[in-house]
Amino acid sequence: MITRFAPSPTGPLHLGHAYSALYAFDLAQKNTGRFLVRIEDIDQSRSRPKWEEQIYEDLSWLGISWKTPVLRQSERLREYSDALKRLSILGLTYQCSCNRRDIMQALTAPQEGADIPTGPDGLIYPGTCRDRHLEAKGIPASLRLNMRKAIEAVQQPLSFNEHAHKKGHIDITAQHLINKVGDIVLARKDMGTSYHLSVVMDDAAQGVTDVVRGEDLFEATAIHVLLQALLGLPTPAYHHHKLIRDENGKRLAKRDDARAISMYRTEGYSPADIRRMVNLPSDP
Repeated sequence: MITRFAPSPTGPLHLGHAYSALYAFDLAQKNTGRFLVRIEDIDQSRSRPKWEEQIYEDLSWLGISWKTPVLRQSERLREYSDALKRLSILGLTYQCSCNRRDIMQALTAPQEGADIPTGPDGLIYPGTCRDRHLEAKGIPASLRLNMRKAIEAVQQPLSFNEHAHKKGHIDITAQHLINKVGDIVLARKDMGTSYHLSVVMDDAAQGVTDVVRGEDLFEATAIHVLLQALLGLPTPAYHHHKLIRDENGKRLAKRDDARAISMYRTEGYSPADIRRMVNLPSDP
């Protein structure tokens, strides 16, 4: 078994991160497996070396150890580009110049007040640029996956095994991908990749057998299983755990500095205290 913790170095780790990292670490330990750390720094505008260093400090303080060297997404842009070329050669991608406002306007017209379709990435793209051939016009654009063509290219049942949230064997239908996911962005024009593409590529490159992450990413797994099938990559088992929330039931975010692990460290808390706070056993 190989598990991983893949934070973005854009702020301090909080209790939710601690829970996810400890969950993945404990799972690997119980199964005599390996635990890895990956730095998801494709957003170079927000990533900072100081946050990466604090991630390592906080994880070490929690009693977590990991295999080195650490994989950084910013060092794998060529691999992402190669994968995008493969999908484009298959005719499964297209350029898109739409911004969020464009998409919202297309979705609301002509029926004001109608329900706005949303999926794992927010607004479900209506396909405005699907036949515009922007690449020939030299217009800066993102790269989207043509979902209908992608499903036709796979020609096999899609599914995954879930061991935490909604436990069991989860089947993914073509109808769900078309109506509830849509033409997702594979590469943003300012990054050259996207979370969906990079996480699929990286899990495969690191041999991750069991993906541990929050239940808020459960719906995105259908996208990842589809990309795995398109790129000939294995599908790992998934463990979408509960989210750690504040006293008002709101999920924690990096702006919640009061819940930062570094704050608990300076206030004299112990790693065992953190485990109790997130309801994990002190002796996994």
